[in-house]
Order: sequence, then structure tokens, then C-alpha cells
Amino acid sequence: MLVAELNRGGLNAVMTEFQEKLRQQHENSMHRELEKLLSTTKGVEAENSRKDFEGFKQLFHRFLQVKGPSVDWAKINRPPEDSIQPYERIHAKGLPEAIAASLNKLVVVKLNGGLGTSMGCKGPKSLISVRNENTFLDLTVQQIEHLNKTYSADVPLVLMNSFNTDEDTKKILQKYTHHQVKIHTFNQSRYPRINKESLLPVATNMGLTGENGEAWYPPGHGDIYASFCNSGLLDKLLSEGKEYIFVSNIDNLGATVDLHILNHLMSQPADKRCEFVMEVTDKTRADVKGGTLIQYDNKLRLLEIAQVPKAHVDEFKSVTKFKIFNTNNLWISLPAIKRLHEQNTLDMEIIVNPKTLDGGLNVIQLETAVGAAIKCFDNALGINVPRSRFLPVKTTSDLLLVMSNLYSLEAGSLTMSEKREFPTTPHVKLGSSFTKVQDFLRRFESIPDMLELDHLTVSGDVTFGKQVALKGTVIIIANHGDRIDIPAGAMLENKIVSGNLRILDH
Repeated sequence: MLVAELNRGGLNAVMTEFQEKLRQQHENSMHRELEKLLSTTKGVEAENSRKDFEGFKQLFHRFLQVKGPSVDWAKINRPPEDSIQPYERIHAKGLPEAIAASLNKLVVVKLNGGLGTSMGCKGPKSLISVRNENTFLDLTVQQIEHLNKTYSADVPLVLMNSFNTDEDTKKILQKYTHHQVKIHTFNQSRYPRINKESLLPVATNMGLTGENGEAWYPPGHGDIYASFCNSGLLDKLLSEGKEYIFVSNIDNLGATVDLHILNHLMSQPADKRCEFVMEVTDKTRADVKGGTLIQYDNKLRLLEIAQVPKAHVDEFKSVTKFKIFNTNNLWISLPAIKRLHEQNTLDMEIIVNPKTLDGGLNVIQLETAVGAAIKCFDNALGINVPRSRFLPVKTTSDLLLVMSNLYSLEAGSLTMSEKREFPTTPHVKLGSSFTKVQDFLRRFESIPDMLELDHLTVSGDVTFGKQVALKGTVIIIANHGDRIDIPAGAMLENKIVSGNLRILDH
């Protein structure tokens, strides 16, 4: 028995040593390949790429160390009562006369690195029209301009672009020169995709075209801290007296500046200043994959589904145990970002994102999430906000909701229509014929009246005439080869429509 134990101990030591050597080998090979890539460029681009690669090397080093889920399930606890405050309590405090002074210390940052490809659009997602010919970016500028005019404030807008969106976004920004909003941009890093087998970059040079078109990726929004600091913009904003950033995804139309949350941050005593606020909201069955807040090692921490051991995934998805999820609307202290970046103590869990390139090559991209840094900040807080602050447009089903009369638009902000009797949004599921924005628009002569809709499912070759009204639960299914035209002026209430329905002009 003792001999077997000793042998096993010796074997483990040999294995550990072998794994360590293998890790070292992978790391050395990666560093050599990165140097080769850098040698294919020069000047400012080489300098920027070297900065990017420093961040990538750190991420790759950590990736080689970590195996399996990064949390010990037994150590997970519910957050303490006072660490997630109900929004109502913060709202009840009211607003001071001098809220404009607080606004002058705020910067709005929008995550603008994504393309519109999932909705069949070329170019940055922020340039898709979502309401009355206004794009996501138009609505954002209108919101901040309205704030600046109303309170005689100077809230700037900062866009974090990626190499995918930077050029197109900058061309568009010229149209806002006469608006009362200062707009800054900076680029998030550009990291090399890694061949899943060899663990080496697939890129052959620093170019973005041809065979290298798919070789690069922006490494998730957790990259905001390093790229914001490296750009010099963070220091510039600090020197102008700015103290907090409000960060959100540009496609979340509910993420407007909330003066009550801002006031809560600014009214804390200097030594108890909350450095990080995460807006969370109640989970529904549609949000089971969203990250949630937990207490772990005496810190508030974001738990993402990718970190959950397989045996506990169903528990993670349960609406009873984990009642809230992260909206990715975050309020973060600028001096704290600078401090943590300089100390190199921003620690975010690695998300390993597997992809298959067009040619069939399996690659991985290493990413981090902005909210995962919550555990590094002092006096971090969750605020449980109304669902209306989470209105993301990820699909044309979401687009149908925000284009409809369910919402009214004022100064760039969408609010649920007062004519809707209950505050929940309908569940809308449009089939694959509606995935691309241009197909979606072609299939609706006008957006239906949806004020009394609860649930809409549409599948197959379906078109809608003008001034259609949908109420209750409506299911429209055109089987393969069939087509359904919903006639102009039709009112469908609690109806299932299937088969073939053609309206022909005569």
C-alpha cells in the first residue's frame, strides 16, 4: 500500500513537471510567433500591436494555467442583503438641486465593437436603424445632448470601437459636430485567434485582409480597462475632473443615464465611495444564461455560465436560486480603474470562446467580461433596477418590439407606452425568414399594433399588410412551400393561422 502511494506521488510529480514543461514550451512558441508577426509591421501600428500583445501574453499565460471551471461550487453564497439594493430605495431619496455638478463628473461609455452580421447587416451594429430612421448611435447622441441642454452640463460620450467598427464609426461621427456632445473614441485591442490544436496564432502577418481576414478578434469588453488606460483618454478625462463612467452595450436601448443612481454614487462619503455599481434585474425564463452576482471569498463576484461546473448548470439556470442577472449597465470609478490598472490587479476570469473559421479550422479566442472585475473594486454594489433598463436589440424579434407602438420615443429614450395596460414586454419569436433586417422590413408593410399582444410566433413565408393589429397570443405558421399574407387592416386576437393564405390584387 505504502509503495503504491509513493509510486503515485512520484508519478504525480513527474506529470506535474511534464505539464509545466509543456506549458513553458507553448508559451515560448507563442512568444516567438508574436515577434514574427510584429516584424511584418512598423511605426505606430507596430507600437500599438506590441501593447496589445502584452495584454494577450498575460491572458495566454493564465489560460495555460487554468483547467476546468474556475469556481468551487461549495464556496458560492447568496450575496448579503445590503450588497444588492432595490432601485426603489435609491429613487426614493429624490434628487438634490445641484445634480448638474454631479453630471459634470460623469462620462458615458458605449461598447461599440460589434458588427451587425447576426442581423444580416454589414458594418457596425450601432449604425442599424432602429426607430424612425434613427440608429443606435443617433439615439445615444440625442439622449446625452438632451441631458447636456437640460442641465447645462458637459457629459461627453466615449465609444469603445474595435478594429471591425472604428473606420466606419469615425466617418459617421462627422454628422454630430454641431450637437452639444463631445465625442471621443478609443480602440479595444486586437488579439490573434489561436489554432485549437497547435495553440499558435493562425495569422501569418499583421494584415486584416485576405487569408488573415479571420485571424484576429476583439477580446471581449473586459478589455476596456487596459485599452482605455493605454489610449491616454482615461488620463485626459481625469484631468478634466471626471470621476465616474457609465458603461453599457450600445444595443441596449434601456441603458440611459439614471440621475438617481448617479446621485447615490456622488452622495457617499469619500472614504466609503462605491467604486463599482452593477445594474441587475430580475431573471425570467428568457434570461437563464445571464451572469449573476454571488458572494465568493467575501467579495461580490459575477458568475457566468461558462464558469459553472457541468453538474451545476441546471441549478445556475434556476430562477429560484439565482434570481437576478447582470444587465451590463455598469457605473465605475475612473480613479479606481487607473489605480487597479497601474497595480496590475484587475483579475477577470478567462472566457474561452471556440469558433470554426470558414475553411473549417477550429480556433479559440480568449476573452474577458467587463463585469467580472467587480471583485477587484472597493465597496462594490448591485442595484436591482426595473426591467425597462434592459432593452437589448439582438435579433429582428427585438427590433419589432422597439419599432412598434409599445414604445414611445422622446429625446432619444424609449419608454413603454402608457396605453399598454401591463408593463411586461410581449414574447416575440420570428422565424428564419425574418433574421436579416432587409428581409424583416420587406415582410412588414407597416409595423403592427402590438399594444395588447402577449405572445407572437411567426414561422415560414409570412408577410403583413398595413395596419394589422395583434392581440393576446398569435401564432402564424406557413409550412414549407406555403405562403401566408396577413391582409391590411386585419385584427388577429388569440389566433393560430396556418396553411396557405394569399391575397392577390385583381
